[in-house]
Amino acid sequence: MAGSTTTTLNDLLPSIVQEAMFVASERSIMRGLVKNYSLAQGQGKTVTVPIYPKQTAAVLTEGNEISNTEVSTDGATLTVQTVALRTLVTDLAVASSASNVVADLGRLFGEAIARKIDLDLSALFTSLNAGFGTNAGAITPSDIFKAVAKLKANGVPTDGMVCVLHPEIAYDLKAALTTTGNVAFTAGAFGDVANEAMRMGYVGQLAGIPVFETSNIANTGTAGDYNGAVFHMDAFGLAMIGDISLETQRRASYLGTDVVGYCHYGSGILYNDYGRYLAFDSSINP
Repeated sequence: MAGSTTTTLNDLLPSIVQEAMFVASERSIMRGLVKNYSLAQGQGKTVTVPIYPKQTAAVLTEGNEISNTEVSTDGATLTVQTVALRTLVTDLAVASSASNVVADLGRLFGEAIARKIDLDLSALFTSLNAGFGTNAGAITPSDIFKAVAKLKANGVPTDGMVCVLHPEIAYDLKAALTTTGNVAFTAGAFGDVANEAMRMGYVGQLAGIPVFETSNIANTGTAGDYNGAVFHMDAFGLAMIGDISLETQRRASYLGTDVVGYCHYGSGILYNDYGRYLAFDSSINP
């Protein structure tokens, strides 16, 4: 049967890879919000990013020599590792519904890898040196403004700055934005921002920066406690060798074919002072 051969499944691989990469790109929020580094084959599995300290200029007295400033650099190292998953595709599945197999495999691999990338990057929020909250109360708009103000005061540019929150934490932010008196979602207490939250279900922009929501933030071990962050894209780095890859291997004893998906990447903090954590507890998941 033509549908049961390894050759036929290999013919489907370009479509599976394309679907997986598309889904991963669409579902991964964090990947587009951090600094990306691409390593070619043969360049090793680590990236060392030089970190330059902030320098200070001084007034020069006329006729005097400019004093020499020693500039020493630190470095942040991103180590690439492999994440992978495997599934067995039976000959019957390929023969009876090839198009669905392609879509399902692409979605399965794309979502899994995108989720893992986001989880690894969002896990870095807890390693930021400074921030607001102790996972003991609900977030408020003031916390976003304070985090942005602290970053600006540290010389971090607003361009490239974002806020990322878990949806259950973002709920409390929307509730605070749309509260009149003590009743949430009753009026636009904060004008257009509140109207957008009421109408579209998302905040959009607050304190001059975009606000993103992703479920790919693990709790701290306590239900409802999710750490978000306000950060500049230079705060975190993502190093990748290639992109999503797929391989197949015939499993004759199972009358099927193994399809393996994998991705080589590493993540880490580049500039710790370019981010502020937001550690709060969701009121709807106590």
